Amino acid sequence: MKTDKILLLFAFACLVSCRAPEGFVSSIEPTIDLSSRKDMRSVVAAGTEDIYQGHPTTTLLDDGTVLCVWTLGHGGPCGPMAESRDGGKSWSMIDTPDDWSGMENCPAIYRLTDPEGKERLFIYGSEPQTGYTYSEDNGKTWSPVKSLGIPSVMPFCSIIRLKDGSYLGMSNRRPEGKTIPDNEVYQAISRDGGFTWEDIRTVVPMSEDDIPCEPFVFRSPDGNRLCCLIRDNKRGGHSLVMFSDDEAKTWTEPVETIWGLTGDRHVGKYAPDGRLVFVFRDMAPLSPTKGHFVAWVGDYDDIVNGTPGDYRVKLLHSYKGSDCGYPGLELLPDGTFLATTYIKLHNTAEKNSVVSVRFTLDEIEKTLRLK
Repeated sequence: MKTDKILLLFAFACLVSCRAPEGFVSSIEPTIDLSSRKDMRSVVAAGTEDIYQGHPTTTLLDDGTVLCVWTLGHGGPCGPMAESRDGGKSWSMIDTPDDWSGMENCPAIYRLTDPEGKERLFIYGSEPQTGYTYSEDNGKTWSPVKSLGIPSVMPFCSIIRLKDGSYLGMSNRRPEGKTIPDNEVYQAISRDGGFTWEDIRTVVPMSEDDIPCEPFVFRSPDGNRLCCLIRDNKRGGHSLVMFSDDEAKTWTEPVETIWGLTGDRHVGKYAPDGRLVFVFRDMAPLSPTKGHFVAWVGDYDDIVNGTPGDYRVKLLHSYKGSDCGYPGLELLPDGTFLATTYIKLHNTAEKNSVVSVRFTLDEIEKTLRLK
């Protein structure tokens, strides 16, 4: 299997359309450029010369509906919402409550279940001090916006269910007395399905080397270990990764990720074949796709052992540098991935749009005649 993987990587390296600059680091994931594939994408909400559509997240309902929420302006007020009933091929806008505009910055939507088995949709925003609203009918109606009273730069970037039924939420905040760009990663626990959060504590403090923010936590393939990818805003090296073997009671010391996973606001899912797919804003040093919207494909063991993944995919080209990413990622029932991001899609006067990209690993690899 290892020989097969080496041959696969070599074949990709020969076929990639993005070439690394001279003197570039070796032993990295080759990059496949699909950013010109208009047939793979759909526009959720188009930017205009006056309107900036930004920072979406998504969630997938049991009936296959995908919901998407985002902000107006960079880190601006929440409010817009759209749904897709055909796997992200088309979208329709949904009317939302007026008080959503009182929440700000990167709304994060999650499906959470309370101890009695009642499922709700929650949307969290960073203001007012982690504001939130919830729905008990799959988004048809919503509660008034309230505040958790948790000061935070971002709403929960990642929420995962722990083995005891509680939820772990992770995000970033300013250390006491600090201002932009300083950050630390904190975690909190909810035992009532998302209404209240306790045990709030810093797990990755800022240091001379790192400014940690925007964590994404997921489980190992056997479900027994938590892995957390972290953006490093110091930009001095790669992103960070840490692990927990005791359901987030303690974490290993963060270390640098592999080059190919260096980026901002990772979101990931396991593919049907067991590989991991992450989408994010590429910020890898000397990357030929730096600042654009990319996907990384590889094994969990690549993350643990610090070995290159299988390949990366340039999904969309940003015409505004690194002002993109902050994506949602869904795995549809047929094995299609749906990645949704904000990005300046054209080199014109229009501002950022919210855009979805549909892809499967089989389609990518068959296109390159590697299967």
